[in-house]
Amino acid sequence: MRFVRYLCGGALRLGALDGGSVIDLLDAAPLGTPPALLAALSDATALIAAGDAGLKVARAAIAGASSAARTPLANARLLAPILPSLILCSGENYWDHREEKPEVTRKDPEFFLKTGLGVIGPGDSIVLDPAVTKKLDYETELLIVIGKPGRHIPADRAYEHIWGYSVMNDVTARDRQVTLRADGSSVYNLGPGKNFDTCAPIGPAIVTAEELRDVQNLQVRTSVNGELRQSNSTAKMIWTCAQLVEFFSTFLTLQPGVVISTGTPGGTAWGSDAELGGKKPMRKDVVTASGYLRPGDEVVCEIEGVGRLVNRVVAR
Repeated sequence: MRFVRYLCGGALRLGALDGGSVIDLLDAAPLGTPPALLAALSDATALIAAGDAGLKVARAAIAGASSAARTPLANARLLAPILPSLILCSGENYWDHREEKPEVTRKDPEFFLKTGLGVIGPGDSIVLDPAVTKKLDYETELLIVIGKPGRHIPADRAYEHIWGYSVMNDVTARDRQVTLRADGSSVYNLGPGKNFDTCAPIGPAIVTAEELRDVQNLQVRTSVNGELRQSNSTAKMIWTCAQLVEFFSTFLTLQPGVVISTGTPGGTAWGSDAELGGKKPMRKDVVTASGYLRPGDEVVCEIEGVGRLVNRVVAR
């Protein structure tokens, strides 16, 4: 199943994608649905927290949806499918991304945070604010959505806690993120480099975990104005989704609706930026970026089986 948040007639609704239409889950709810589950059909986090019972009533709503409960997808204004207050992020999780930038040695996954204040949805504008950055970059990432709470979750049980997946563009202000020293070493400032308005496009949907046979074998691609810039597979992650759930749950009790972003492959504009230590690896399968994002650029972040997230860059 693929769940979305959308606007219809000015009202915020929770829906499920079904072919070329969006089914309004609340309108399609079966008669006799308990009030608690009706509430879950109107809020993404509540639906996730409802667990198997929520999915069961959502399936029934989809199966029995009348034409009155359907809106043509073209008429539905999709929003970010979830509004997390905080995004747990693991960077440097693909070797080809590590190879295109200043060397960092670490034994554990990188751990940083993005604020939910920067979340936008499909079709929303990524704002290039010159007061924030002159080097705005893209990063397509698989987003894990937690469904079952837990702490100290072992990797071999991690998938019991994953409800679904989405696509995130970890939009980054590179000149805020990294400073290069004279000796070639670098200093990272992930707070300002990763947190600003419109820094976290998410969507278009949350795909339930049952829909993906092998989450560690999905193609990840980014295109800018039709040029393929990033192309890799989740098979090439250094730490798998299960290992990241184990890692983050070491520090925090993961709750329903918590999201974890899993890092981006090589092919970022940073890799072409010698001023910030970019190493510009030669690849024939992608177009090497000639610069950072500019107003008017269309960024397409796509993950096989999960979705295609499209946003355009605008000037402040």
